[in-house]
Parts: sequence; structure tokens; C-alpha cells
Amino acid sequence: MNRYLALQKIVELGSFSKAAEALGYTQSAMSQTIASLEDELSIKLLNRFRTGAKLTIEGAELYPYLEKAIYQYLALQEKAKEIRGLESGVIRIGTLASISAHWMPELLKDFQAQYPGVEFVIHQGDYTSIQEWIKTGAVDFGFVNPQAVNSLETIILKDGPMLAVLPENHPLAQMDAVPLDALAAEPFILLEEGHYYEPLEAFKAIGSKPNIKYTIHDDYTIMTMVEAGLGVSILAELVLHRTNYRIALRPTTPSISRTIAIGYKDRTCLPIAAKRFIECLLKHVSALP
Repeated sequence: MNRYLALQKIVELGSFSKAAEALGYTQSAMSQTIASLEDELSIKLLNRFRTGAKLTIEGAELYPYLEKAIYQYLALQEKAKEIRGLESGVIRIGTLASISAHWMPELLKDFQAQYPGVEFVIHQGDYTSIQEWIKTGAVDFGFVNPQAVNSLETIILKDGPMLAVLPENHPLAQMDAVPLDALAAEPFILLEEGHYYEPLEAFKAIGSKPNIKYTIHDDYTIMTMVEAGLGVSILAELVLHRTNYRIALRPTTPSISRTIAIGYKDRTCLPIAAKRFIECLLKHVSALP
């Protein structure tokens, strides 16, 4: 199994040397490990280049089976820990920026007080990448909009409003609520959330389309750009907490909301540590912003 884990880390990082460093191997030991696996399978799995390493065609065909074997192995290890008691474990979570900033710190603090031996690996992404990470086993579960995913089990946590984000001196900032068709006429800064984005769905519902000038993957960069007068945007109210940007925030008409849920492939196959964290999350969800 260590050889499988070594191959997975090389594919993840795209480099023998980076994978060796991450796993605490020498580069020579890493090369020997992969060579041993290739000899056993009688298949060349990786092509090495000056710029890194990449799966061969045959390796790419085998890789999903290898990932499944790793996932089952980790589930076995976690079950053994469950039987022994939750003294250690690793929880891998896919999150959105707003969740990372405004939910995770308190949740992690509460959980670590009870289970100090558990380690967290947190991947921040968008609806598309988080869904993919869940399906491939890169994360145990993730925060998603249930409308943005398929073939996953979900538990809805909260609905939260999304607000128009405007420069302080923008004419639309004088309004109590901003019509979506008025926003559509302005230079629009789009938050890249993958294949699904609530404001685009709202524009589509009224038969309109925003004048997209910029597409950005980071909420805070968007706020900086709006502050500079480069355009307007729509962001989740949650990510707008505790910011000091010189921007105006207004509800839209019609209003837009975002549903946040946790998604996973199969609850029965979740590691025990992940199950305990989900229980902790559900216990505290009413107190979350």
C-alpha cells in the first residue's frame, strides 16, 4: 500500500522530488518504490520529464482502481482506530472561502479540544472542484450547494443571502435594494465557482445576462477590485463579514440566496474522525453565521 500512496502523491504533486519530500523519502527510494510497483504490474506507470512526472496512458487507466484501493485501505485503518478509540486520524475537507474564514476556525477549535490527536487537511475550492475531490476520495466530505452536485449524499446546513457589492459612491448604492437588471448593465466581476453560480442562475431566471468584465477565483480580490471602481459583483453575505473595504452592500431584487450543505459519497464509508466532525458541525450549526 505504501507504493500506491507514493504513486498517488507523485500524481498529486506532479513531481518525484516533491512527492519524496512530502512523504519523507529520499528521491532514490521514491524511484525504487515506483520501479518495484511497475515491475509487479509489468506496466510502466509514469513518464518522467525535466519538468516533472505524468501518468502514462496505461497508468491513467489503472489509476482509478489504485485510488479506490487507497480509499478502502484508509477506511480500514479508520475502522481499526474506531475500534481502538478516536485517539488519532486525519479529516480531509473541501471548503469554500467563506466557510474557511467564518465557520472553520470555531469548529476546529471545539473539535480539537475534544480530539487533540486528529489532524486536518483542508482544501479550498469551488463547487466543481470540491465535488470532484469528494468523488475521487481526495477529501472525505465538502461544503457544497446541493443544486451544484450530483451522485452525492447531502445534508443541508443553512441558507444565506447574497448581496450586491458596489463602490461606495456608485449611483446604485443610493438604492435600498438593487434590481438585477440594473446590475446587468454594469461592468460585472464574476466569482469563479465552477459550473454553477447562484447569481448567474438568478440573472437567467429574469431573462438577463450580466456584462462580465472579469472572472476571479477569490472573493477578497473581488472586493478590492470593486473598491477600486472596476465593476460591481454579487457575493455571499457570509464572506462579507468582518471586512473593512470601502464598498456598499445592498440586497438585490429579486433576492438571491445560497444554500450550503455538506456532501459525501457514502456516510457508511466515511472515516470515524470525519463522522465525529460532521456530528460536531450539526450540533453547532444553529450558532454559525
